[in-house]
Amino acid sequence: MTTPVYQNFINGHFLKNQSGDTFAVKNPATDEVIYHVEVADAFVQNAAIESAKQGFAAWSAMTPIERSRILLKAVEILRARNDELAKIEVLDTGKPWQEAECVDVQTGADVIEYFAGLAPAQVGQQQMVGEDFYYTRKEPLGICAGIGAWNYPLQIACWKSGPALAAGNALIFKPSEETPLGAIKLAEIFIEAGVPAGVFNVVQGAAEVGQWLTQSDDIEKVSFTGEVGTGKKVVASAAGSLKDVTMELGGKSPLLVFDDADISQAVSAAMLGNFYTQGEICTNCTRIYVHKNVYQQFIDELKTRTEQNIIAGDPMDPEVNLGALISKNHHDLVMGYIDKGINEGATLLTGGKALKPESAPNGYFVAPTVFTDCTDNMTIVKEEIFGPVMSVLVFDDEDDAIRRANDTHLGLAAGVFTKDIKRAHRVIHQLQAGICWINSYGNSPAEMPVGGYKQSGIGRENGIETLDHYTQTKSIYVGMTDIESPF
Repeated sequence: MTTPVYQNFINGHFLKNQSGDTFAVKNPATDEVIYHVEVADAFVQNAAIESAKQGFAAWSAMTPIERSRILLKAVEILRARNDELAKIEVLDTGKPWQEAECVDVQTGADVIEYFAGLAPAQVGQQQMVGEDFYYTRKEPLGICAGIGAWNYPLQIACWKSGPALAAGNALIFKPSEETPLGAIKLAEIFIEAGVPAGVFNVVQGAAEVGQWLTQSDDIEKVSFTGEVGTGKKVVASAAGSLKDVTMELGGKSPLLVFDDADISQAVSAAMLGNFYTQGEICTNCTRIYVHKNVYQQFIDELKTRTEQNIIAGDPMDPEVNLGALISKNHHDLVMGYIDKGINEGATLLTGGKALKPESAPNGYFVAPTVFTDCTDNMTIVKEEIFGPVMSVLVFDDEDDAIRRANDTHLGLAAGVFTKDIKRAHRVIHQLQAGICWINSYGNSPAEMPVGGYKQSGIGRENGIETLDHYTQTKSIYVGMTDIESPF
């Protein structure tokens, strides 16, 4: 049986490339090729830019209210097609259906809905300067580029297109070559909702297509989601044309569990922050610091629940709550980190092996893995693994725990579990991370800005301030008196 071949989505329709180059996309749970995608060659790239210029001219000329109505129509379509789109995400990413069905599409739609509501609320300022005055306008940047990651492909496309389009920009979006279909479906939905052709284009390919986006003089801003090393290359490439950049990068986030915490809730947070989406989430709390007084209680419950409550298998099975890693290469990388943990002296509490579930024997599965007796200098504690691998460490002093939690070049997220409200805020205010939770973990509503400290990112996504990243301020000085000139 032949597999479908998808083309790039340019100017409101599919556009065939001239090179004939394609790449294959596999279902991580079966190791089978499920479709092919054409690479965006120079012909497609040029068409994308010209299309975006035309789309921007039409879209930016609309009133914010008009743009808002169209985006809200897209939200309506997204919600109506939730299950169809969630299935695409499951087949592309290997994540469980029970996650994609209630998170991926819905949270993406939430973000577009949120920014559609904010679109008409952007206002400038006016101020008298003597008898003269000035006023400001919030104007769109022009053509923006979005580069997505493979763990939440449709959600990330929504996170980048929502504010970009609400502010009046056009967006050229490149999804990960591992998970390219969701963005195409979003492009079709935007057209159906009434977004003018060219406002949201989808180009496909690997690093060379992303590099073209970051270098193009026609693109005013790049928003990238991915790992730190690639993010640094994007920033360096964008610097040549002084593009604005937003970077949502990796993390090695700490969770601090104090001795007065609700231990069952803390275990829930630790499991959610390590095993949800097979551990392939950048904000995951992969370093768990537990107070010595509750350490044994914590790891006893953690071990029991990890071994009894997690079901790996065919991700389309509603009972499955642990899916497959994105690729064979990534599977091998995660297993390599597990081997390093063992070799460097950490104790393997549970997991540590590849899995071959009966319902998906050819998939890239790794058992939920917990290491204890960890030290801060171990590789598994220092480096982002992006898989279901948790490191548990012990502390007995608050200040020391904060110091150790901050001892990393990353700073994406952090969490604290304690019933002492003073301690909760005292500690969280000292943690060097852009996204923090108290007695919770992982929630990321559209209203809340998302981004990192240090090498975990630049700028923010979501929240009111994100619209400022997709606009520029024009100041207009109005002379009401005669000019005083020495000439």
